[in-house]
Amino acid sequence: MIKKTGLTLAVLGALTAAFNVQAQAPLRVAADAVPHAQILEYVQKIDPQLSLKIIEIPPGVNSNELLVHGDVDANYTQHLPYLRSQEQALGVKLAVAATVHIEPLGIYSHRYKAFDQVPQKGTVAVPNNVTNLSRALYLLQDNGLIKLKDGFNDPAANQATPKDIAENPKQLKILEIESPQIPRSLDDVDLAVINGNYALEAGLVPAQDALGLEKVEHNPYANIVVTTLKLQDDPRIKQLAKDLASPQVSTFITDNYAGSVIPVAALDAKP
Repeated sequence: MIKKTGLTLAVLGALTAAFNVQAQAPLRVAADAVPHAQILEYVQKIDPQLSLKIIEIPPGVNSNELLVHGDVDANYTQHLPYLRSQEQALGVKLAVAATVHIEPLGIYSHRYKAFDQVPQKGTVAVPNNVTNLSRALYLLQDNGLIKLKDGFNDPAANQATPKDIAENPKQLKILEIESPQIPRSLDDVDLAVINGNYALEAGLVPAQDALGLEKVEHNPYANIVVTTLKLQDDPRIKQLAKDLASPQVSTFITDNYAGSVIPVAALDAKP
């Protein structure tokens, strides 16, 4: 009986030790280099008790596949509409751990300073993934370059494709390109619709350089931290979410990105 109790205590001790090791293990977070990894690096500075392993992912790597396969514990690369399309494509359900910031989508040009200078049959580079393609078409509509069919007034409710363009006064040619490659196309097209993080990586300042920029109020494309259902209650995930919602992180984003990255906390604080 004594031997059995001793064995039981030994097993419990081993399990407790394993749990403590797991609890102290760094939280592996896949992130785009700018601004996501930079924001996470700042979190690590203000909260050294939270151990993060920040994994910067190159263009073309699917951070949701990394998450599903167990290569990372969370990712910080995407907005909610993109996540929902990924869940459908991958056949999984994931969890949103935090809603952090908005990177307004912008329309840029190396050739023109205003939309009225864009010629007939001009070329427009847009992202080729479903959600950001729709987002780009709504932005073109908001700036008077095209008009979508009736009913396409809410980007959160209706995803648009080029087939949904009802009016195209300049007969613009829509070119669907991989999002990370679009900044490189600026010299070859008349207009380019570029995601905020890729614009920043290319040295553009969206708040200054964009001919047209998404509104941030009621914007459905806030960037989020995503994890698995199994890890959504992990204390490390909870602490990361708390840190990202802190006034310090909000101030860091506001001070470092010149209006090109907007902390959600700042929008929530507006009356």
